[in-house]
Amino acid sequence: MTGNALIHALVVGVSVGILGRFVLPGRDAPVWLAIAVGLGAALLGTITARVAGIDVAAPSALRLAVQAGFAGAAVTLAVVTARRTPGRSIRRWHAAADPSAPADQEGNRP
Repeated sequence: MTGNALIHALVVGVSVGILGRFVLPGRDAPVWLAIAVGLGAALLGTITARVAGIDVAAPSALRLAVQAGFAGAAVTLAVVTARRTPGRSIRRWHAAADPSAPADQEGNRP
């Protein structure tokens, strides 16, 4: 893999990660997760394009399409499945601070 392919994968992955996070605004996935998944998927797209016989040394629209396709699918999947449950950590925090909270069968407090 050439430096040119790595730079393009970096640009495509970060761009798709940021755009994908903001295109799906109802979700609470962190921006760093979308960027990291987009970057990894764009690199995987580059590797897949090379294995498929696409020349990755020279910039080509087909390689960029494969990178963007992989990154777009992965970012969409990551943002849709990464849901934060509101108030979940607050409940744990209050339960840990409350010694009168009932314990379960193993003796753990909620």
